[in-house]
Amino acid sequence: MAFDPTRLRFNEAGLIPAIAQDAGSGEVLMMAWMNAEAVARTLETGRVTYWSRSRSAFWVKGETSGHVQKLVDLRVDCDRDCLLLSVRQTGPACHTGRRSCFYTAVRDGAEVELMAPEA
Repeated sequence: MAFDPTRLRFNEAGLIPAIAQDAGSGEVLMMAWMNAEAVARTLETGRVTYWSRSRSAFWVKGETSGHVQKLVDLRVDCDRDCLLLSVRQTGPACHTGRRSCFYTAVRDGAEVELMAPEA
């Protein structure tokens, strides 16, 4: 069966959450938003493209930083309202310079920083 992006369930703003996961390690790297065109561009080019809500513009991951995400696999969840992107990440995924945006844990009621920015 061919992939039909119109069957995805976008929110009222026309967006769907997309979780980027490292294809090798399985580590969750980040979460961002995609619209239908970003999904299409990602599938067409193999370079992960998100929709920047703050800039109201397409955001090709790594276009300015060099920290590129290359698509390995795109998966759709059972409700068709969330995407899982298996990617090959070059450099840190987080704008803070960390490998993952999920670098803070809550343990025993306190926030714990799990990783420092990459040098």
